[in-house]
Amino acid sequence: MHPGKVQMFVCGPTVYDRIHIGNARTFTIFDALVKYLRYQDFDVTYIQNITDIEDRIIQRANEQHKEYFSVSSEFSKLFLDDMAQLGNDAVSQYALATKYIPQIIRQVKRLIEKGHVYEIKDDGWYFDLSTFPDYGKLSRRTSEQAEDAVSRIDENVNKRNRGDFCVWKISKPGEPIWESDLGNGRPGWHIEDTAITESFFGPQYDIHGGAIDLMFPHHEAEIAQQESASGKVPFVKYWMHAGFLINRQNKMSKSKGNFATLREVLDRYPKEAIRLYLLSAHYRSSLDFDYTLLDQSLAATERISDFTFRLQKADGQHEPSADMAIQEASDAFIKAMEDDFNTPEAIAAVFSLIRILNPLISEGQLGKSQADKAMDFLVTIRNILGIVPEAKANPLPPEIEMMVEQRNRYREEKDWERADIIRKDIESKGFRVDDTIYGPVVRKA
Repeated sequence: MHPGKVQMFVCGPTVYDRIHIGNARTFTIFDALVKYLRYQDFDVTYIQNITDIEDRIIQRANEQHKEYFSVSSEFSKLFLDDMAQLGNDAVSQYALATKYIPQIIRQVKRLIEKGHVYEIKDDGWYFDLSTFPDYGKLSRRTSEQAEDAVSRIDENVNKRNRGDFCVWKISKPGEPIWESDLGNGRPGWHIEDTAITESFFGPQYDIHGGAIDLMFPHHEAEIAQQESASGKVPFVKYWMHAGFLINRQNKMSKSKGNFATLREVLDRYPKEAIRLYLLSAHYRSSLDFDYTLLDQSLAATERISDFTFRLQKADGQHEPSADMAIQEASDAFIKAMEDDFNTPEAIAAVFSLIRILNPLISEGQLGKSQADKAMDFLVTIRNILGIVPEAKANPLPPEIEMMVEQRNRYREEKDWERADIIRKDIESKGFRVDDTIYGPVVRKA
């Protein structure tokens, strides 16, 4: 909306527990997106909220006999630490919901003045969906359709319409209270996001991101609130929704108990392997949660690390085809990222380059200037996708390296019989060959 600038908001976590690896996928996708936009010289302001007041936080606090802010503060800190450990550092500012209570109250009052919100005594203020005919235009759903279990629809028999949602809740005994002439209470879930984004960006901005399950009703509610409050359309120019992480054919969620926390995964794998795994499927597609896939991603990053190490040592003859391969890899990366942020294809460009240059390095046909260009490309990948670890040698005897390269040639020629013979020969010498989707990785058996 403003030349050279991008204003972007992504729905952050509700901090009543540690985030799971599915949440981490969403945040990693948008971290990489912002880093790519900045690489392309956009001035990006990236805001992410942290929901630090909500029913589940209050419930957890009551269970542990703590104040709500003790729970939210603890898990906010753990969330930020997890993001740092994963390399997600593109956010310009995190916004705690409780720091924007005045802005939330002001937005509710504007909606009341314009006739979009009504009061249910001793319960709260509700948005009247009959006043916003465009409700459902993002998801192509309506308030009369079945709700998702995670939708957090506010129930009250006195609501005017089934999908009406609460923008200001009157606090019950024992719940946290903010004083207001709306009634002493706390914000509804949907209202915090529009109050926060309006504070930073005004009534309209460029990109809103989040997981796919937030499209309805959360993002529909945001549209209804902000466009009703401002009268300006569209509220957001581009919506981006990340697909689910799937565990045993079901969406991963805390309520189903079928999740692994990000911390558990970080304790087992380096950040580069986790990021490669999370970015290995298109952001709009679902991704299977499987430790076998994480193991493959670890092997893949080890292959990148070994390639980086070999590049640093390369000082051979200048082979013209290498220059073309490096340029083609760079072009393929940009093309993939420009094509609806196609990270799987972007990652494939990296391994295509490794497959071409590794034999040249082994044969002494990669000059130092060419190796430096390839390293520059890998630095770009590291800065944007975060999948390039520090250089580390995978110490293989020269004889094994040559056998691996010969096997790769046979595989490219689809001469599976000869490739299998060489594989068995490699294994007989005490090494294991793991064929991953990113190419072969060879280790001591």
